[in-house]
Amino acid sequence: MNFEIKDHLIGSAEFIESPNNSERNCSIDLIVIHCISLPEGDFLNSNVIDLFQNKLDFNKHSTFETLKGLKVSAHLFIKRDGKIIQFVPFDKCAWHAGESSFNNREGCNDFSIGIELEGTVDQEFTDKQYETLKPVILKLKEEYGIADIVGHSDIAPDRKVDPGPHFNWDKLND
Repeated sequence: MNFEIKDHLIGSAEFIESPNNSERNCSIDLIVIHCISLPEGDFLNSNVIDLFQNKLDFNKHSTFETLKGLKVSAHLFIKRDGKIIQFVPFDKCAWHAGESSFNNREGCNDFSIGIELEGTVDQEFTDKQYETLKPVILKLKEEYGIADIVGHSDIAPDRKVDPGPHFNWDKLND
């Protein structure tokens, strides 16, 4: 895979632009790991892509009702097979963190890159996801000088639990 970054895009990623982004007003120094599947635990559909593009059919599943009006995106979405989809260039804010803080700074969207893994907090992530995630993180750290990598639960502990107990942080350090 090509993990080179050109014009704030990962070379091997499919780019599907999300309208849910804004301009950055500060440098990037944080990576936030999330997980998502819609509906929970169902991986063989385009619902996450549709959500990030504001095209989700809320009638497809009863749990989608709570997502109405939500404007959300991530920079990257890593599918179970390791495929990368990029929704927002890294020089823009993706709307992934919501109300959040890290090191006494509020609004983590402003200074972070959001990476969604296709999955749930109740399941293991795939080896292919880690095989993609690790070099992506290394390249992002090199390109942007990022020092910190956290889970969504670390920056919004009262609201979020992802990536959850099955995310193996040690696989990033191997």
